[in-house]
Amino acid sequence: MEQAHKRRVRYQGTHPRNYREKYKELNPEKYQSDVEKILKSGKTPAGMHIPIMVNEILDFLQIQPGQIGYDATLGYGGHTRRMLEKLQGEGHLYATDVDPLESEKTRVRLEGLGFGSELLTIRRMNFADVDQVAPGVLFDFVLADLGISSMQIDNPERGFTFKYDGPLDLRLDPSSGMTAAQRLRELDEEELTAMLVENSDEPYATRISHAVMQVYRRGGSVDTTRQLAAVIEGALSFLPAKDRRETVKKSCQRTFQALRIDVNSEFEVLYAFLEKLPGVLKPGGRVAVLTFHSGEDRLVKKAFQRYQRDGIYQAVADEVIRPSAEECFQNPRARSTKLRWAIRA
Repeated sequence: MEQAHKRRVRYQGTHPRNYREKYKELNPEKYQSDVEKILKSGKTPAGMHIPIMVNEILDFLQIQPGQIGYDATLGYGGHTRRMLEKLQGEGHLYATDVDPLESEKTRVRLEGLGFGSELLTIRRMNFADVDQVAPGVLFDFVLADLGISSMQIDNPERGFTFKYDGPLDLRLDPSSGMTAAQRLRELDEEELTAMLVENSDEPYATRISHAVMQVYRRGGSVDTTRQLAAVIEGALSFLPAKDRRETVKKSCQRTFQALRIDVNSEFEVLYAFLEKLPGVLKPGGRVAVLTFHSGEDRLVKKAFQRYQRDGIYQAVADEVIRPSAEECFQNPRARSTKLRWAIRA
């Protein structure tokens, strides 16, 4: 049966406004020149993710042909691709991701570039189970990029952005677990305040929590991203007009971050990964971890230092490594990144 011709998405005005209208950005292989223009302007095309601190990571990992490595967070596969290139067709790379939507797209993309199952094994599992990725195998190098992918942020259906309206979901694996909207309804005011403080250091946690609970007490709901953003904006309406817009934006970012961390048990996952990590590294094996907020960085720093004191790591990063000013201009989402590393004794 002949397939009906499918017209491209139409949009009003001269530029696409919403995620679905950005059909060129969502198909970078077909519209490469258009995507390159967006990248040169310092923006991330919708549906893409620009890997952060690639050169710094590769310089530290010192990947050699024939080695065995592990990418704990596959995502768009940007770091994965560069690590596979360093193997030069020899050795193997294991990669994991809990996102069933994006990990399959990445598998197809990397396979099309010549990185098939003989070089790359992708498992849909949580990196908290690092000891189950390849039982009996010790890794020469490990990378964990703890940031969420731009594809997840940009897609309003995933609920990670408050720029567009969408379901308040925030699950990395949308096929299982509780959504952020469901989680909010479970919490009381004190618990929500504690979450906002612990997960994102939100300075207006008490006001935001009270405003959310007021919505529920009046019989309302907070089921979409814009509803939550509107509640936060209302909670901060006491601020002077000149400061309000930027402060609301930052509080929205921190509140969404705190909910995402809670919904996906991100601190618990990271703690389990860091505890099991020495057991999957070869002697002299190297690990690099990219973090994106202070809570993550504290966990990584303390775990690395503790294992160094115990003689399990022979060396760890004394200071965090930051992306260059040039990279931050080209990719603004890199600004909060911190890189720490450790070498197995």
